[in-house]
Amino acid sequence: MSLDTDKLMERRRQRRSSMLWKVVAALSITALVAVLVIRTVGTDTDLASQLGSKDRIARVTVQGVIVEDRYRDELLAELKDDDDVKAVVVRINSPGGTVVGGENLYLALRDIAKDKPVVAVMGSTATSAAYMTAIGADRIFARRGTLTGSIGVIMQTADLTKMLDKIGVKPETIKSGVLKAQPNPMESMSEEARKHIQTVVMDMYDLFVSMVSERREMDLEAVKKIADGRVFIGEKAIDAGLIDAIGGEVEAVAWLESEKELEADLDIVDEKPDYPRPDFAERLLGSFGKVLVSERLKLDGLLSVWQPDL
Repeated sequence: MSLDTDKLMERRRQRRSSMLWKVVAALSITALVAVLVIRTVGTDTDLASQLGSKDRIARVTVQGVIVEDRYRDELLAELKDDDDVKAVVVRINSPGGTVVGGENLYLALRDIAKDKPVVAVMGSTATSAAYMTAIGADRIFARRGTLTGSIGVIMQTADLTKMLDKIGVKPETIKSGVLKAQPNPMESMSEEARKHIQTVVMDMYDLFVSMVSERREMDLEAVKKIADGRVFIGEKAIDAGLIDAIGGEVEAVAWLESEKELEADLDIVDEKPDYPRPDFAERLLGSFGKVLVSERLKLDGLLSVWQPDL
């Protein structure tokens, strides 16, 4: 009798073990299928919105230093052509960046706005090129504590010639003209070069001011009076004509429903650029780069950025 009982217990243990492995195998296969589906459909946008057609509001986030980004530009072009996207909410939290980066965003938002409403919601900071981005929207909301404005353009360089003299280094430069490679830290800036660079900066500044004048429906001279690089907070920005209202995403969606007759209670879906996955070496070098080189130092060319002088 004892032997029969032992055999019975052993068979039960084997069945439980077999069932356990079947469950593990089933879960593993399910997880693998889910990963393959997500990779096929794309993880950077809401899965439900891609698996099934559904009207929605697209939420696009612009944060950190603004630079040129073709993947972001492709996303915005896709949102323009997506009939299921009924409006776009742009959340902005950025000190600005390159002029061309801000200009690209501005133009992309204006292109979307031809077909569907676009509203900007400012976070802690939306200055310089980030403000240039915001004026691409049909309406701008900000918090009372939001820093915005800083309309202007800057080009920075350094004159290292005296330091090089002290350590006994004499750079030699052969170039085709006096304005080639100016500004250049390895040589003192000539007065002619300074005047030329100032002209370039002012040309870009005039472009920025004209964009603000057009989009905010302000007189050009009135814009120039406040376009001296100063920043504004919340209600002061309303008084200056730079933003439309105090509020956040809730107020922005309410405005879309009341003024643009959007259907109430539409889902708001985060939309992100479809960046390629970096390999291990790229991730490693990227980590070292962030440690060794600040974002501020990586910027090149004409800048429209607000940052406290460190």
